[in-house]
Amino acid sequence: MRGLRDDEWDRLVCRICQDRGTAMLRELPALYDQLGDLLEPGSGRGDGRVSGTRGAPLPCSLHVLDLRARGGLVTVLADWEAAVRDELGYEAAPFRGDLRQTLAGVTGFLVANAPWIYSSFSASADLHREIRALHGHAQRLVTGEQAERRITVQCACGQPMRVTLTTPGRRCTACDRQYGHAEIFHLPLADRAERSAA
Repeated sequence: MRGLRDDEWDRLVCRICQDRGTAMLRELPALYDQLGDLLEPGSGRGDGRVSGTRGAPLPCSLHVLDLRARGGLVTVLADWEAAVRDELGYEAAPFRGDLRQTLAGVTGFLVANAPWIYSSFSASADLHREIRALHGHAQRLVTGEQAERRITVQCACGQPMRVTLTTPGRRCTACDRQYGHAEIFHLPLADRAERSAA
C-alpha cells in the first residue's frame, strides 16, 4: 500500500488504493464466474504431469474449488461486510441467495461504502490487502499465470523484508526507513547477509 499524500492526512488509506480496491471488487464477480468454468472436468490448465496416487484424481482444481466453495472468497468478503456494517452500526446483511448472488451483494455493498471504508474503517488496510490477495489469486487461476516470487532482503538495521520484482517501494517496520524501488534491490538478500555475518 502507498503512503498518504499531504491532502490525505484525514484518511486511513490513500485514494489510489481506494480506486484500485474498488476496481478489484467490481471484477471479482466476473472472476468468480470464470473460476466456475474451470470446475468443469477437462477445463483445467493441467501441465501434463501425472501424480503417483492410486486413486482417481479429482476432476477439478482444488485451488479453484477452495475459492468458489463456502469458506472461500465469498465468505471472506461477507465477513468483511459484517465488520463494516458493525462499525457503521448497520443491521446485518440480508439473505441474498446462493454464493454468486451473495458475492454480487457483498461487493456492491463494499463498493458503495468504499469512500468511508478507505477513509475511516479501522481495519481498512487489512481489508484492502485481503481484497488484493483474493483478486490476485482468482486472476492467476483464471489466466494460468504463476504468483510473483517473493525474496527476502535485509534492511540496514537487520530487519528482513519480503519483496517482489514489482514492489514499488517498502518501509522497514523496525526502523521506519523508506526504500524506493531501485534501493530495495541494492539491499543484501537476508539469508546471504546472515551467512556472511557468521
